Amino acid sequence: MENEPVRFFEDLMPGILQTTREKLASFLSCDADDLALVENATSGVNTVLRSLQFVPGDEILVPDHAYQACRNTIDFVAQRWGVKVVTVNIPFPINDPQQAVDAIMGGVTDQTRLAMIDTVTSPTGLLMPFEQLVSMLEARGVEVMLDAAHGIGMVPLNLNELGASYTTSNCHKWLCAPKGSAFLHVRKDKQAAIHPLTISHGMTFPLGDTTRFRHEFDWTGTRDMSAHCALPAAIDHLADAVEGGWPAIMEHNHELALQGRDILCEALGLEKPCPDEMVACIATLILPSENKSGGIPLHEPDPLHVILSEKYGIQIPVWSWPSPQGRFIRISAQLYNSEEEYHYLAWALQQEGIA
Repeated sequence: MENEPVRFFEDLMPGILQTTREKLASFLSCDADDLALVENATSGVNTVLRSLQFVPGDEILVPDHAYQACRNTIDFVAQRWGVKVVTVNIPFPINDPQQAVDAIMGGVTDQTRLAMIDTVTSPTGLLMPFEQLVSMLEARGVEVMLDAAHGIGMVPLNLNELGASYTTSNCHKWLCAPKGSAFLHVRKDKQAAIHPLTISHGMTFPLGDTTRFRHEFDWTGTRDMSAHCALPAAIDHLADAVEGGWPAIMEHNHELALQGRDILCEALGLEKPCPDEMVACIATLILPSENKSGGIPLHEPDPLHVILSEKYGIQIPVWSWPSPQGRFIRISAQLYNSEEEYHYLAWALQQEGIA
C-alpha cells in the first residue's frame, strides 16, 4: 500500500477486500455482498441509526445494559427526529434468560420502530438470548440493530438464519484481528436505506457487476485498509492453533470464564449474578455493597482499577454503573489466559480488602 498506493487502491484492494468479505461470510454463514467493512461496532451502529428516517411517534427500544457509546447514538438520533426512547430494565442479578426476553418484549408497542439488543452485554457480560429476541422482534415488525461488538469469535453467529435487519461486530476483540477491523451486515431488503457515514464517490459510480450498497461502503475515501486485509489470516491462524478450530476455541474460552468466575466467587465470597448459561467468555461480578464508590473509565478511573494496574500489573475493568446500579469488575477468557491468572487476581483483590 505504501510502496505503490495507486496500484494498491485501484487494482489490488478490490480483490483483497472481496477475499476478506468471503472469508467473513463463510465464518458468519451469510452472503459476502451483504457485508460492509467498517472501523468498529460503534461506527456500525452509527451508520444504521444515522441512515434511518423516523417520524414523531416512533419509538426506539434499548435495554439499560447497552454499551454507553451506542446508547448515546440512540439519544442523539432520537432528539434529532423527535422520537421516544424506551429504556427497558433487565434485572442484574438475573435468574434466567427468560427474564431478559420478558423485559424486552414487554417494552414493545405498536410504535416500536427499532430495537437495539446485544449478543453479549458490555457492562454486565450477559450472554443474551439474542436469537430468540431477534426472531420475536422481527416477527412483530420491529427492526433489530444487533450490537454484536462482543460477537464474532465469541459466540456462534449464523446471520442468514438469525435474520436481524442489522448486525455489527468487532473483529479486534475475540478474533484477535488488528484494531480498526469490524463489519456491518445489512439484510438485503434493508440495504437501500443504509449509507456510510462518509458519503463519497460510491453514491454515483456506475454499478458494473456490484450493488450500490457495496459501491458506497467499499470506497469512502483514501484510508488504511490493512486491518481488514489481515482478517482472513487472523481467522485461519487461531483456527489452526487449536484442535477443533473455532468451535473448540469458543468452548475453551467459555469454560475458562466460568472457572475464573468460580475462583473469584469462592475466594471473595461473591455471589454469581447470572446462571452459567448466560456467560460466554466474559463475566461480570458485583463488588461488595460497602464499596460503592467508583469512577468513569478514561475520566475518573476507579481507584481499584488503578491499584490493580500499577501495583499488580493486572488490567481489568472496574467501574460503577447507574442502571443496573452497582460497582463491578469484569473478567475475560481467551486462549492466552490461564487459571493461575484468576487466582492471582483473587489474591490481589483480597490484599486490597475486597472480600
